Amino acid sequence: MRCPFCSHDESKVTDSRNATETNAVRRRRECLKCLKRFTTFETVDLTIQVHKRDGRYEDFQQDKLIKGLDAACRHTRISHEQVRAIAYKITADLMERQIKEISTTELGEVVMQHLQDLDTIAYIRFACVYRRFKDVNELRDALSNVDPKDDAEQFANSAKSPLQKF
Repeated sequence: MRCPFCSHDESKVTDSRNATETNAVRRRRECLKCLKRFTTFETVDLTIQVHKRDGRYEDFQQDKLIKGLDAACRHTRISHEQVRAIAYKITADLMERQIKEISTTELGEVVMQHLQDLDTIAYIRFACVYRRFKDVNELRDALSNVDPKDDAEQFANSAKSPLQKF
């Protein structure tokens, strides 16, 4: 690792710990030439290809997943911390499965499953964009899959810690 102060190529690791909120390893380093200390973060390069509906492929981007979840969860009981936790869990699951490719269909279903467990409104918002409803009947069908008891239970659980489900 090159020193940011003197550009020397050799350093030693003085401390190393997991930074779970960013799926990274935080390393404290000391330059062997100038003896100054600096911090680096090592992250896993997730090289999963997302197969888009139009046939194109693009790299999986956790930030894009977070933006989509944020849009669906805006003005609901789901906090930004919960959105990030969902995205990290989905990313971790994909890495654990060791897949090279995932379709947008499969990825969208995974996201909707997480949202349906947390908040009905966020689930329906995401489903409207993801499934591209063409008429009100398709929306009614999606709503018929939602159990009103689940919504009451979600409301009762919303007072709990935002990351408790994960």
